[in-house]
Amino acid sequence: MKRITSFVSDILPGLALTAVVTAAAYVLEAGERLLFGHTGLEALVLAILLGTGVRSLWTPHARWLPGIRFSGHFLLELAVMLLGVSVNAAAIFGNGPVLIVGIACVVVTAIAFSFGVGRLLGLPTRLALLIACGNSICGNSAIAAVAPVIGADSDDVATSIAFTAVLGVGVVLGLPLLGMAIGLHGAGYGAFAGLTVYAVPQVLAAAAPLGAAALQTGTLVKLVRVLMLGPVCVVLSLVAPAKTEGGKRPKNKGQNLGHLVPWFILGFLSLTALRSLGWVPTQVQAPTATTATLLTVMSMAALGLGVDIRSVANAGVRVITTVVLSLAGLGVISLGLLRLLSL
Repeated sequence: MKRITSFVSDILPGLALTAVVTAAAYVLEAGERLLFGHTGLEALVLAILLGTGVRSLWTPHARWLPGIRFSGHFLLELAVMLLGVSVNAAAIFGNGPVLIVGIACVVVTAIAFSFGVGRLLGLPTRLALLIACGNSICGNSAIAAVAPVIGADSDDVATSIAFTAVLGVGVVLGLPLLGMAIGLHGAGYGAFAGLTVYAVPQVLAAAAPLGAAALQTGTLVKLVRVLMLGPVCVVLSLVAPAKTEGGKRPKNKGQNLGHLVPWFILGFLSLTALRSLGWVPTQVQAPTATTATLLTVMSMAALGLGVDIRSVANAGVRVITTVVLSLAGLGVISLGLLRLLSL
């Protein structure tokens, strides 16, 4: 009981801060609707912008951090799992295994391209690999999983994660505009978002403005892309330059199935399977989707609270160029797959 009480008291300040930012995002969304008759920026995007603005003007004290982390991680994971109730896999994967194979090919090609760009620009091998895997798979999660496999140091990890956080917000804001400009909509745009956006919550925010089909397809495509993390880590453990000064490869104690395939992805896939089989009651689907949306907005607020735009100024031009070119290459490769599949 004491442990539970201590946990609640630890997360409460940051959770409350996240809730305030979330409420402000919903108020602004409602204000847009009242003033203009429609919503220009969804609460998901507004939450990121507000959170980022707060973080850039004010550095939260340590007592706020546990609740912010809780909101940005557990609430997000729970939201992603619940979103499985809204996804009918049979309808989305009409292309069968072709799309799954295509996603795997996009990830592998993007990693090779990004790594090659990084090395050509003179980045160290490990930093180039971190950026390549972060851009091509799932942002911070991929960086955190790959780092011990290749023996990356804390500076390389910090640099990679900083750019993933900052550039990820820019992608969320700009991708819907790009999608509309090039004529993508519905499931096609969702697949594009799922193939290019870094993290699962960012996919939700980037896909939501273009409708439910985009949101559902983007989430499912993104989670298939995340599942590539396991095979990539296995391959890197065999071929990557992960030797230490003593010539021995570090032991990767944390790289088990539970780390490579997180519980919320298994939960999402399980709920998706139940929905696809018709075993989820219709009256449960709408409230579950509403809950998932609320939790997602809270997690986006927490994501924004963890982004300090000023951190970009501390990185070199080569790193900035590598990350931008890597993301551009991923976008071109993804569009090629969509054209091939006529999505």
